[in-house]
Amino acid sequence: MKKVKYFPILVSFFLFNSLSAQELSTAIAQKAEALQNQLMQWRRYLHQNPELGNREFKTAAYITEQLKDLGLEIKTGIAKTGVVAILKGGKPGPVIALRADMDALPVKERVNIPYASTDSSMYGKTKVAVMHACGHDAHVAMLIGTAKVLAGMKKDFAGTIKFIFQPAEEGAPEGEEGGAALMVKEGVMDNPKVDVIFGMHIESWIPAGDIQYKPGSFMASADLFTIKVKGKSSHGSQPWLGVDPIAVSAQIIEGLQNIVSRQMDLTKAPVVITVAKINSGVRFNIIPEEAFMEGTLRTLDGKMQQDVQERMKFTAAKIAEASNATAEVNFYNKTLVTYNTPELVEKMLPSLQAAAGKNNVRTMEWVTGAEDFSFFGTKAPAFFFYIGGMPRSNDAKNAPPHHTPDFMIDDSHLFVGVKTFCQLVFDYPKTIKN
Repeated sequence: MKKVKYFPILVSFFLFNSLSAQELSTAIAQKAEALQNQLMQWRRYLHQNPELGNREFKTAAYITEQLKDLGLEIKTGIAKTGVVAILKGGKPGPVIALRADMDALPVKERVNIPYASTDSSMYGKTKVAVMHACGHDAHVAMLIGTAKVLAGMKKDFAGTIKFIFQPAEEGAPEGEEGGAALMVKEGVMDNPKVDVIFGMHIESWIPAGDIQYKPGSFMASADLFTIKVKGKSSHGSQPWLGVDPIAVSAQIIEGLQNIVSRQMDLTKAPVVITVAKINSGVRFNIIPEEAFMEGTLRTLDGKMQQDVQERMKFTAAKIAEASNATAEVNFYNKTLVTYNTPELVEKMLPSLQAAAGKNNVRTMEWVTGAEDFSFFGTKAPAFFFYIGGMPRSNDAKNAPPHHTPDFMIDDSHLFVGVKTFCQLVFDYPKTIKN
């Protein structure tokens, strides 16, 4: 009876170990490359049908349809519109999470391609054009492809795979929760408990199929800040009878930049303070009573983040006080620092090299852009990296930036993303010390 009971496990063990590292990489590559045309079809369908954060209903339904016959345990409606699918391998092992974000942006596409988006949606109270201007359509396609490859090889890998299709990475609508933070809050990293999580982001300025990464702090935290400046209204011809909140706001903006250039040790980590919106006044000859500013603070160190926030509050208040005005500064955290666990990066670097080719994998500098993937990293060791989507004949200097109408990627190498995720799944259990 013992032999009968344990025979399937022993068979799985021998299957898992029957392939050399090179043979395994070859098998993964063949399966991933065979999916390339399908990967492009998935991505282009999603590109033509973009949806904003917390409104990814068609996207979620499409993902579910592609996954339904793979033998996965599928859960929908996670964090509003998210999809989570679970696949168990042929032998016991860790729980490995793989993540792709789903949402698009309120941007009108200007790229002349057959599958360009013509969709629109409500963004707040405004009807806007919608576009996948950050490559999330490619992320979804690559994760669907990964699920298909691994479902066909489930007897050969150890552990459990949790495929996380995440909504609202770009932010939830005003007044709503969403994104990775809400997924974590709802327990996506539990039941079963995730031991490690991997994610990737396609980039328009990295050659298609190349991979770039950085151990430790990789992408910045993102804080939204608001500043309310209160002065005293007066006639525009008699400014001395009032306190001009617009003039005070201009001084505050300059003071905030002095925090960056004169008070922070930028050899430790970068800091960016951007005032992106200012609103005040109703008429050319009336000095208003109040001015309102909004902006973003980006840091790559948690202690520096707190330090800068306190300095911003102090600076704004004192500059306002010098003019007999007041300034109130408030912060709203959007993301944390995206931190790649150094030990995990070191262990998994050979996997990236096996998938993309050793000469196509390199380190990069930290990034002041932000990713809410960072919230997953509070629950388990994490590794987030970039994969290229620029035509290999192009110059990175001319690559269209993300979040713009001209954003475009070359989707001919999406199979490399599938190879990479699959390679990580097979290799990570081998790094665990018994």
